Amino acid sequence: MLSSKFIERAKHSKLSLWLLNLGLHRMIPFNKPHGFELLEIGDYDIKILLPYKRKNLNHIRGLHACALATISEYATGLLLISKLGFDNYRIIMQRLEMDYHYQGKMNAIAHFSISQSWLQQSIFEPLKNQESVTVVCEIKIHDEKKNHLTTGKVHWQIKEWKRVKTKT
Repeated sequence: MLSSKFIERAKHSKLSLWLLNLGLHRMIPFNKPHGFELLEIGDYDIKILLPYKRKNLNHIRGLHACALATISEYATGLLLISKLGFDNYRIIMQRLEMDYHYQGKMNAIAHFSISQSWLQQSIFEPLKNQESVTVVCEIKIHDEKKNHLTTGKVHWQIKEWKRVKTKT
């Protein structure tokens, strides 16, 4: 199981970052064929590589729209859950909007950042009075030459686990 201590170590150690990538590939097998590589994870930002390789290409040899959308979900969700805590909150993607600006013909990097004040205002404070909140996470993807490929808006529903009701 992935722990917040493991993520903390990955912020400062290349070996821990490599091990985190390995663990993420095993925990989320759907993403493994894409070859996403977590390049950096900081206190409030994340950068993930989308490699320009056959499994990520469309019929005209550009980065596939679905690969770009998937990395948008992956990056925003990973940073959010690393800040909220795996044991405390459940996050579920509610909606995904993508704007495609430029065709990807090389490796691309998804970059997403938030702030402590955003977390406080958008999540922690509203959850004091509401069962769940929905936040919109805007993420941008650029290629290696800094061309702006996409802007994604990932809508995440966030709820404390203690408020989750499941049918048995």
